[in-house]
Amino acid sequence: MNSNWNSFLLAENASFEDDNHIAFPSPVGDNNKRIYALADLAVLAITGKDAATLLQGQITCNIHDISETQGSLGAMCNPKGRAISTFLLVKTADAFLMVLPKELLETVKKKLQMYILRADVRLSDSSETLCLIGLYRQDSPDLKPLFASHAQNHPSIKLSPTESRYLFILTPELAQTFWTEQVREQGFQPNDSNQWRYLDICTGLPWLSSATSEEYIPQMLNLDKLGGISFTKGCYTGQEIIARTHYLGKAKREMFLAECATQTPPPANAVIIDDNAEADPEQGVGKVLLAQLYQDSCKMLIVLQVSESHNYQLKLRDSPQDRISLLTL
Repeated sequence: MNSNWNSFLLAENASFEDDNHIAFPSPVGDNNKRIYALADLAVLAITGKDAATLLQGQITCNIHDISETQGSLGAMCNPKGRAISTFLLVKTADAFLMVLPKELLETVKKKLQMYILRADVRLSDSSETLCLIGLYRQDSPDLKPLFASHAQNHPSIKLSPTESRYLFILTPELAQTFWTEQVREQGFQPNDSNQWRYLDICTGLPWLSSATSEEYIPQMLNLDKLGGISFTKGCYTGQEIIARTHYLGKAKREMFLAECATQTPPPANAVIIDDNAEADPEQGVGKVLLAQLYQDSCKMLIVLQVSESHNYQLKLRDSPQDRISLLTL
């Protein structure tokens, strides 16, 4: 994280709980307008005249569908069609900006670097030069398309199909000005970055981690439902497996939004068992992808074996008293 941005946030009463979590004092009064400083995500900038060609051959979404007004969710996969990382992709006048989990940025950068060869492409870890800010207005309808973007002045991407929730990508100088304007003049209240992660889970954004990287094909993460896979763009790494799954029918596993009555969010890859299934309890019927606690509610994204009856009786294998309820995603 940029040192000037870090110092600014400290002056705004932020506390850095760890490398991925930025906390603020509990807000007072109405909290319908919220602002978040994010540290668990980072930005990989892809520039050069061959940048679009390189990306088209390596990612699941169609680079030609991405413009300065429309971004996309997508994934970069290994040859077996397993997602190395999911990402949000935004286009500006001179670059593609890939927002992805900070812990996977270097892995993705190295994978892309392998395919550059003599192409005119530059890959830049922009952790020191770009800052990420989340802005959310609760109960504020917003009918712009999902992943709509705005590339002028304050590059951003819309993260909710109905509500006003945007992720902004800003230089440290612009980030400080933007934050001050939103807090001092517009009434937005700083909130913990973990709450933004909670909102991502509720929206169904399938962020991966080092623990879940290369575990799932994109359809198991609902990328097809979120417009993050093009089945007409042609070849890219992992495309054969992804296309075969699409044309032969549904994937055997699917991602669900779930809730669990626990005060300790389960880790990634925690095993889920089903009392109604005959599966081996040690193997279970699924795993936790992401989990986050907020106001005594633990929301999770979980990947389950698809049951035709959808008659699940789910619980955590290592904490069987904690029952899991599926929610509408």
